Amino acid sequence: MENNRNFFITIALSVLILALWQFFYMGPRMEAQREAARIEAERSQAQDSAAATPGSNVPLPAGTAAPQTGVPGVPGSDGVAAATRDQALASSGRVKLETPSLFGSINLTGARIDDISLKQYRLTVEPNSPNIQLLNPSALPAGFYTEIGYVKTDNSGDVPGPETVWQVQGTPTLTPSTPLTLSYTNNTGLTFTRNIAVDDNYMFTVTDTVANSGTAPISLLNYGRVTRFDKPQHAAAYVLHEGLIGVTGTEGLQEIGYGKIEDEKQIIPGKSEDGWLGITDKYWAATLVPPTGQPFQPRFAFFGEGRSHYQSDYLTDPITVAPGQSTEVKALVFAGAKEVAKINAYETERDIRQFNLLIDWGWFYFITKPMFWLIDSLYTMLGNFGLAILATTVVVKAVFFPLANKSYKSMAKMKVVQPKMLEIREKYADDKMKQQQAMMELYKTEKINPVAGCWPVLIQIPVFFALYKVLYITIEMRHAPFFGWIQDLAAPDPTSIFNLFGLLPFDPGAVPVFGHFLMLGVWPIVMGITMFLQMRMNPTPPDPTQAMIFTWMPVIFTFMLASFPAGLVIYWAWNNTLSVIQQGVIMKRQGAKIELWDNLAGLFKKKPKPAE
Repeated sequence: MENNRNFFITIALSVLILALWQFFYMGPRMEAQREAARIEAERSQAQDSAAATPGSNVPLPAGTAAPQTGVPGVPGSDGVAAATRDQALASSGRVKLETPSLFGSINLTGARIDDISLKQYRLTVEPNSPNIQLLNPSALPAGFYTEIGYVKTDNSGDVPGPETVWQVQGTPTLTPSTPLTLSYTNNTGLTFTRNIAVDDNYMFTVTDTVANSGTAPISLLNYGRVTRFDKPQHAAAYVLHEGLIGVTGTEGLQEIGYGKIEDEKQIIPGKSEDGWLGITDKYWAATLVPPTGQPFQPRFAFFGEGRSHYQSDYLTDPITVAPGQSTEVKALVFAGAKEVAKINAYETERDIRQFNLLIDWGWFYFITKPMFWLIDSLYTMLGNFGLAILATTVVVKAVFFPLANKSYKSMAKMKVVQPKMLEIREKYADDKMKQQQAMMELYKTEKINPVAGCWPVLIQIPVFFALYKVLYITIEMRHAPFFGWIQDLAAPDPTSIFNLFGLLPFDPGAVPVFGHFLMLGVWPIVMGITMFLQMRMNPTPPDPTQAMIFTWMPVIFTFMLASFPAGLVIYWAWNNTLSVIQQGVIMKRQGAKIELWDNLAGLFKKKPKPAE
């Protein structure tokens, strides 16, 4: 049957595309996701027990003539002593940080923000799992911090930099209601007063007042940097961006992976007067927003000599302070989780250009962002992201109902006119040209679209990928539970039929090489069953090749989707169920025979022996 041929050719191509996608794109990325908790745990343990490695100072930007005209190097990196996290924190004066979202401390040396843990996020789904440690002192192997300071000029004298020890004024604890005030006075009459404020979430406001009590104007340069000494062990470069990032100047969004910056050493965009830059992970980020309206030179760099590290930084044009006057320099520091609502609010309320691009929505953002909005909106009503995904499936089915309805009607009509189609084939068996012409005339007379049956499958593909992207990149989906054994919709179903879903003391995922394929959980099996039933709604194709695809496609998809996020598999299973119901109702209304029951019964009938 012509419609079956077209339908199954489309199905075969879809299987091939998804198989290639799984092998080259999804498989490695999902492997990285399954190991994410382990990697983060190892990183945390390393911070508490491992020794920091020796290194060297940060090289200056290209074109820098003298030390006083570039972003300073990392202090003390030529011989960093071994340190646990507690020892690293105790090695310098600190001010406690406590907010509803963060806890940690501010380093008085350099006024660095280098000790931040996230109250609302943990390494694993276990309630007693350690909190995510986002920023860490530079003495640790996983050192990761932000710093704002100044570069001196010929007449400025010493200015606050990496090794400056600031003096605390007033309250020694930084909270949303009690800003931190620091001060430093140099030998030429410059007094720096730094006010660090933090909101209830993840944004710090660093406001410096520079007062000149001397008799001559003084100029100096302001810098800021985000520095990181390690990198994710399994950076998901093909699914989302992890690495250096920024929006500055006319270049707009710049996403620079770790591999690229290691090869190029440094990337220097054009000067800018607004924007932001920093380093991002899958769910977390640390970024700087330079002083608005003040021209600055952004830079992304990798320093591989000695103790290698990555850095996003900026350096402003000279700032002049007249004698007897003061000037204000304000910058913002974001350090926290990439929660969509908060990121969008910061973009609007703080007027940060394209700050929403800190979340990697991908090229198909016009599908991905509405998909997230729909799921998140339904979540606020239903209180469970799994239920929100089920409701989203219903909404998507409703949106595409006219097209799907038309397709299923066309498929039903194709079944009704099958006798006429067989008659045409027999009549013109030796003349393919006349056979095709007669078929086209039949389609025209009966108002049938022979490829209409492909649309329900093709429609699912962009929705499927958009949902996968939402599940993978948005922190709202991280550790989001459903019901029963599904405690993280963004992770694969943790059960496996090969250990009887946990009844046997055996971990199929630990099997070398093949463990990936043995994690065949409950929901992938449910999805495979619903797909099998959907396929059996149609008659078995007479062509052996098509029949083989018809039979094995649900099995292939079952194993293939077993490593996908559980939320995605639940969506697919529920979508298949709705499709079976919808197609059955339409076929009944059109008077077409529903092949499901005959096909199921035929599986258990004894096949007749071929005639001798």
